[in-house]
Amino acid sequence: MSYQFLTFAVADRIATITVNRPEKLNALNDGTIAELGRAIDEAVASEAVGGVLLTGAGRAFVAGADIGELQGQPPGEAQRRARAGQAVFRRFEASPKPVVAALNGFALGGGCELAMACHVRVASEAARLGQPEVKLGLVPGFGGSQRLPRLVGRGAALKLLLTGEIIDAAEAHRIGLVDVLVPPAELLERATGLLRAMLANGPLALAGCIALVHRGLEVPLDEGCAIEADQFGLLSATEDMREGTSAFLEKRAPQFRGR
Repeated sequence: MSYQFLTFAVADRIATITVNRPEKLNALNDGTIAELGRAIDEAVASEAVGGVLLTGAGRAFVAGADIGELQGQPPGEAQRRARAGQAVFRRFEASPKPVVAALNGFALGGGCELAMACHVRVASEAARLGQPEVKLGLVPGFGGSQRLPRLVGRGAALKLLLTGEIIDAAEAHRIGLVDVLVPPAELLERATGLLRAMLANGPLALAGCIALVHRGLEVPLDEGCAIEADQFGLLSATEDMREGTSAFLEKRAPQFRGR
């Protein structure tokens, strides 16, 4: 599958998706968002892919939405654009394969929202993050007002949303917006290493953990624990579970097959 605004490459079971509009700091126009949707669908559907690494070309991860497309948009078009972006970002979040964002630079507005839709965020010390939509007289449109408080808490989220403040990677790490902080030269190596550690585990178990965390955040604790017990029972009937427990007892590396 060919892409105009992205690059897509697969190696060692990792699909690397790179937003590739460096002259625009990888700003998200409608075409880029549509291609992101195609790319995550391709990664999820491919038997050669176990996980996804998402990053940006040049000095930005994604510096935000393409303001040229937003200026003068009528309300109906703005709502359509927001819903389309939300749907694509939700596909990253709902991927049964782990998705790690490698934040190499600016992750602002829609870029911060895209990063938050990934399962884990690894940031270069040079990265800058924020939701500055209020400075344009807008609110976040791609899920930022919903995911940010879930990640950092209500107060910290409102502080960022209401001021439009852009914070450095160290502060983002302190408040829990970023999970791993690394020197710029180590970003891709560390993010790839994290994915490889994940992919050494059972793929059905990985998908189960992702689904349980997302579902559990939406229901009371007792209901979430019941869902977990159901998943625990289902996975106990799989070949992967038998292989994993046998490998542990036999003191060898497991050979998971995803069934």
